[in-house]
Amino acid sequence: MAAPIAPITGMLRKKFIFDLTGALGLGTGAAMYFWYKIKVPAEEDRIAKLKVIRASQGLPVSE
Repeated sequence: MAAPIAPITGMLRKKFIFDLTGALGLGTGAAMYFWYKIKVPAEEDRIAKLKVIRASQGLPVSE
């Protein structure tokens, strides 16, 4: 029984591996940039604002 799709060999295989590793590397880099440069600082600011609001209302402020 022949395979319905020919195996990936030669230059096509090298290009596929290069494209795959490049995409994974760029995707991981973009995700880390978003997380540590945008998400984490925004979350820290939000928590700081909530602490100020809770303190002004006389509610307990968690560390």
